[in-house]
Amino acid sequence: MIKEITIQTKKRNELVDITSHVKEFAKSIEEGTITIYCPHTTAGITINENADPTVKEDILRKLSELIPKNDNYKHMEGNSDSHIKATLTGSSATIIVQDGKPLLGTWQGILFCEYDGPRTRKIIIQTRKWKSHTS
Repeated sequence: MIKEITIQTKKRNELVDITSHVKEFAKSIEEGTITIYCPHTTAGITINENADPTVKEDILRKLSELIPKNDNYKHMEGNSDSHIKATLTGSSATIIVQDGKPLLGTWQGILFCEYDGPRTRKIIIQTRKWKSHTS
C-alpha cells in the first residue's frame, strides 16, 4: 500500500517531525516494513532524536557551517548547498513494524529535512506486510 502526504515547510532549512504520520500508517499492517521516501532533490528523510528540539537546531547549524549557502558553486539556481545537504541526509528511510507500530528507539523520531524552503513538499510512504509462514 502506498500513501502520499503533503508537508508545508516554513523555513529554508527545517526539520519537520513526521513520526505521527508514519505511526498512523503503520497501524494498517501487523508486521512488516514501512519505507518513507522523499522525491525531491533539495530535501530528505532521516531518523534521529526527536525529544529535545535543540538536537534539530544543532544538526541544521552544523550542516550550514559545513555547507554554506554561498560558496564557489557552479549550479546557477542558488541552492547548491540544498542539494549537497540532501545528498548527505538521503532520500529515504525504512523502518520495521511490529504489532502495528514502527520499531523506533525511545528518543527517535522520523524527520523530513527541508533545505530549500519554504515549499509544499510531498512524501511517499509504502508499507510491506510480511507474510506468515506456516509449517
